[in-house]
Amino acid sequence: MPTVRAFWLQQTPSLPRLGGWPAWLVLGLATASLLVFALGFQGDGWQWPDLADPLVRSLRLPRILSALLVGAALAAAGAALQALFRNPMADPTLIGTSSGAALAVVCIMAFGWRALPLPLAAFGGSLLATWLLLALVRLVGGGSTGLLLMGLMLGSFGAAMTGMLLFLSDDLALRSAMTWLSGQLGSTTGAPLAWAAPVGIAGIALLLGLGRDLDCLLLGDEAAQGLGVHVERARLLTAVGAAMAIGAAVSVAGIIGFVGMMVPNACALLAGGGRRRLIALSATGGAAFLLLMDTLARGIAYPVNVPVGLLAGFVGPMFFVWLFRRKMGDSA
Repeated sequence: MPTVRAFWLQQTPSLPRLGGWPAWLVLGLATASLLVFALGFQGDGWQWPDLADPLVRSLRLPRILSALLVGAALAAAGAALQALFRNPMADPTLIGTSSGAALAVVCIMAFGWRALPLPLAAFGGSLLATWLLLALVRLVGGGSTGLLLMGLMLGSFGAAMTGMLLFLSDDLALRSAMTWLSGQLGSTTGAPLAWAAPVGIAGIALLLGLGRDLDCLLLGDEAAQGLGVHVERARLLTAVGAAMAIGAAVSVAGIIGFVGMMVPNACALLAGGGRRRLIALSATGGAAFLLLMDTLARGIAYPVNVPVGLLAGFVGPMFFVWLFRRKMGDSA
């Protein structure tokens, strides 16, 4: 089967493209440079990182590893969801998946159900939201517009339920949840990294294994069936993998928007390739992007740590407008 590119990028892109090892070399060098810089960055200066320093080992390193995990999980899930819904603007926050995960985690915080791990609750909430969205899009139809409208509806409903729970909670639970919901990697409210990392990595691995099936789904259900793909099973497994990745990310850092939309589209424009390769590139690029945003967040208002979710929220809408105009121009 020939390599299938994303259907919204079938025209010749206007940007130079990096194929094969150059793309991995650029991403690898950028990520390694950012990692060294972030380890030594103190907010008001930089010095060569010393891993024997308790501050670096116990505070800075876990935060950096959290940024890498959350960025990789959100970007990989976004790349898979864009193929599943055949829409380049599909994003865990735009289609309500992150809101479902956040609602489940806030329920745990509000009712004190500490026996249920936060990554498991977030996984269940994001999976339920994804399945609901699939069912609503199939029932209502509307194509790309229907997807965005149903996703916004689910996201608004989840946000309203979350707000109601927070309104009825005590002050301590409210403050903890609001800090976590803002996308704060430095918060101690979220799930421990040791719990969330296996779930997120397993979700990314599952999505990578579904790369060929997602390439075929981009051609339509009938074409995918003709190529030997079990469409319903592929959709189900993609929803499960995306829910695992998103659930792990949300349980650690709360809601961080637009990463799952920006990074996969940037990788598709600059490097292209099949869906498995795009998911892998997106995971690497997402890890580097969120690490960069978190490093900026640590220094932009030092000594105050700005939530990385707020910083990413300033960049995301501009990229969304640019992508929407590009998509409308291609379809005109």
